[in-house]
Amino acid sequence: MDTSTRAAKIPSLYQQTEINWDNLNMTKFYVVGAGMFSCVTVALYPVSVVKTRMQVASGEAMRRNAVATFKNILKVDGVPGLYRGFGTVITGAIPARIIFLTALEKTKATSLRLVKPLKLSESTEAALANGLGGLTASLCSQAVFVPIDVVSQKLMVQGYSGHVSYTGGLDVVEKIMKADGPRGLYRGFGLSVMTYAPSSAVWWASYGFSQRVIWSALGRLNDKEDTPSQLKIVGVQATGGMIAGAVTSCVSTPLDTIKTRLQVNQNKPKAGEVVRRLIAEEGWKGFYRGLGPRFFSSSAWGTSMIVCYEYLIASCFFPRARVC
Repeated sequence: MDTSTRAAKIPSLYQQTEINWDNLNMTKFYVVGAGMFSCVTVALYPVSVVKTRMQVASGEAMRRNAVATFKNILKVDGVPGLYRGFGTVITGAIPARIIFLTALEKTKATSLRLVKPLKLSESTEAALANGLGGLTASLCSQAVFVPIDVVSQKLMVQGYSGHVSYTGGLDVVEKIMKADGPRGLYRGFGLSVMTYAPSSAVWWASYGFSQRVIWSALGRLNDKEDTPSQLKIVGVQATGGMIAGAVTSCVSTPLDTIKTRLQVNQNKPKAGEVVRRLIAEEGWKGFYRGLGPRFFSSSAWGTSMIVCYEYLIASCFFPRARVC
């Protein structure tokens, strides 16, 4: 196979894994997707609890690393302690994910059409389209996600480092509504948008870019196999998800730490006060409290989520003449 022929086939390795959003069985996509992503959430939720507790820790608790925090939760609360706030998250996550996925795919498709005339490299086009898709999807889903985040995080840290205890998610909502009204459920909304919208853009841009680069490398290194095997497809997708998760966790952890402290603090501090207190207590490294669990969670979530997501899209794909 000569160089020109081989180069022409490089995009096809990726294109064979690309599926048009318009050719999906949407009912199956949303129903099966809700189940698949709920299973992933069950598996990784304890890591979020550990990360959140590390971010809001004070006093002696500040000295605990991720493993020590995990052991302390098991010792004090048992396994249920690792799933505090889970009911709230899993209930609210379904509509939030429907909004997110719809906005993501619609924006990606539109963005790809818009950047085509620019004649950029395939990996750059992918980074731009995926980044814009992730940014738009996150902005659209924050209206549902922020109240879930506020309630679940209060449940995660209840009774810990002096935080108030609750009887459940409804009790949290009732007390927030009584104290602050509906806007209390959107405490930290600005920071959430500043945290999740850019991090979503970075995640999807990193994923789209890294996946194209990996496929290009495989295309140049392998002259024998024109059609990628299912194992190779999953391997590339998982690697892309891991890279994207690692990059995103490093970029977004400082804002996530500020947002979390802002949302769970009963004294209703301003963001500036939270920043000054973090610096006074621990210096700049305080902004990266919980980086280890967030790094693991983001990479593990990214890898498992994207493999499930790509599998879901493939299983719900139908040629125009039939339904999956």
